[in-house]
Amino acid sequence: MIVLRNQVRQMKETLVRELLNSQSGDGSWRLCFEGGITSDAYLIVLLCSLKDPDPGLIRKLAARIASRQEPGGGWKLYRDQPDGQLEATVEAYYALLYSGYYDPDHPAMEQARSFILARGGLCRVRTLLTQALLCMTGQAEWPGSLRIPVETLLAPLWFPVNLFDLSGHARVHLVPILMIASTGFALHSGETPDLSGLFVGGERSFDDDASLPPSLSALFKGLSSASFLLHKPSLRKAELFLLERIEPDGTLLTYSTATMLMIAALLSIGYEAGSDIIQRALAGIKSLVWQWERDHTAHLQVASSALWDTAMIGCSLRDAAGGLESGPLRDEADRAVRRAADYVAQRQHNRKGDWSIRNPYTPPGGFGFSDVNTLYPDVDDTMAALHLLRPFAKTDANLRRQWERGLAWVLSMQNPDGGWPAFEKESDSPLLGFLQFESAAHIVTDPSTVDLTARTLHVLSKGDPAGASIAPGAAGAAAKAARWLLERQLQDGSWFGRWGICYVHGTGAALSGLSAIRAGGRASAVARGTRWLLSVQHPDGGWGESCASDAAGKYVPLQGSTPSQTAWALEALIAVHSAPTASIDNGIVRLIELLQAEDWRSSYPTGGGLAGSLYIHYHSSRYIWPLRVLAMYERRYGSPL
Repeated sequence: MIVLRNQVRQMKETLVRELLNSQSGDGSWRLCFEGGITSDAYLIVLLCSLKDPDPGLIRKLAARIASRQEPGGGWKLYRDQPDGQLEATVEAYYALLYSGYYDPDHPAMEQARSFILARGGLCRVRTLLTQALLCMTGQAEWPGSLRIPVETLLAPLWFPVNLFDLSGHARVHLVPILMIASTGFALHSGETPDLSGLFVGGERSFDDDASLPPSLSALFKGLSSASFLLHKPSLRKAELFLLERIEPDGTLLTYSTATMLMIAALLSIGYEAGSDIIQRALAGIKSLVWQWERDHTAHLQVASSALWDTAMIGCSLRDAAGGLESGPLRDEADRAVRRAADYVAQRQHNRKGDWSIRNPYTPPGGFGFSDVNTLYPDVDDTMAALHLLRPFAKTDANLRRQWERGLAWVLSMQNPDGGWPAFEKESDSPLLGFLQFESAAHIVTDPSTVDLTARTLHVLSKGDPAGASIAPGAAGAAAKAARWLLERQLQDGSWFGRWGICYVHGTGAALSGLSAIRAGGRASAVARGTRWLLSVQHPDGGWGESCASDAAGKYVPLQGSTPSQTAWALEALIAVHSAPTASIDNGIVRLIELLQAEDWRSSYPTGGGLAGSLYIHYHSSRYIWPLRVLAMYERRYGSPL
């Protein structure tokens, strides 16, 4: 036991030192938010279409894409995905050809072409962003499900089909797509590859080109009859919609993918490529490029995760510092946490965004995922920020006011069902029934989720800066949220997590949240959830779940344990057990081994993006969850003698 606790202490101190050495001068931590190749492919196609003179960047993006090709010719979204994915392979093939660094007769390209044709060709593409990339560059006809008249953007909020029924992230991607589709614009250059040979059967259309329901078809037909009157005003409204949501860095709500679509949409209505808006957008996109000098590759992040990383790392570092002996390391860690808190506090939102449409009477006060985000706060980042600021708000009146404003914003965002969404409350769109592209449910709506609700409960349980056991006004909200969580437990005892992979994430979060607030009637649910977690513990002591779980709708084991998933499970078990168990100790041993190994298990994407389309590897996960759990283990079960 003493040996294990010494190992915990040593690994904790190692992680603390790494964090102290990597903190930026402004107090932030800036770590890569790494997704798949979609954003890289988009950027190559965009830069080549615009003839942007940045061959070095294109070469590095292409090198990352090429390095991920599988022996069978395809590209995977995650390591254990069988064979590869059609859409990822189409994006890779298109981008590598367009980059100019690969010819069609290159062996890797011939393999990719064979892979695509063997799976039915381009007509079998289903994901929204892949379809949009092909359509907006003139390679394919727009599918019927996206031929929604741009005139619908003029519809009032009470209209049966309304833009603001969609989630915010859906809106900023779909509005530019509708603009491009309605104008017939094609983004291309003299070097645009011809992909027509990849359409099996010769038709440049998608097999899932579903017709709209009769009621909507009639509605849209009526709009089309007046299109000569409404089309230009609708395009102008769509243009203003985009311009009003540009962040200070030039990006559209900080999403690189939405920003690239915005550029194409603005070009489609007459903007020049050299205009200030488009050049600022390009600069903002390039600011999101992460470069690795070791292998001369680059990746376009979907967004910057700087605020999330800083808030969460700051909280974990504070937990770890509390168990350090007095001395230089403890003092330096305390100063680093304070710098992180100052950085986060400066980024509280002061402007209302689209969240206020269904929440009009609440002043702004949330925090966003990105360091430059000013319009699109979310519940998870706000609670992380409040957790970091809470101790400092005890003695700092300004921080106290910020903390109270942030808490009021979070409480106002609770859905009527008792849970919390990510970005906007009561998001439930009738459009979901006819948007037929892959992962539409994850894009179109923003429902209450188990993981966000549970983490919100966990932070609420810490009380307010004045010392109350739970923040004023939060007791009723917490009780309602706990009931909602209990109702969402699945028959086998697990919970589904939306923003992490997947059942391990949801179950770990739910057990931690319910244990933190000691919700009434929780004992049976906690016991069942604990049994489920133990039932999926790997023989090596850790936990690992495949990205396939979210699309399959059931737990799918990964043939290996990952640090973040092991930490999620351990956090829940430590919260439940007042004394260490063999399962907990075995998990801690495995967690330390995984952190020391730093192999594929440490880079496996455990962040949820879009089921079957996008998975995220948070580079900050090496620190946030393991450090939090190691500190929790030491605090709960004692330091080495």
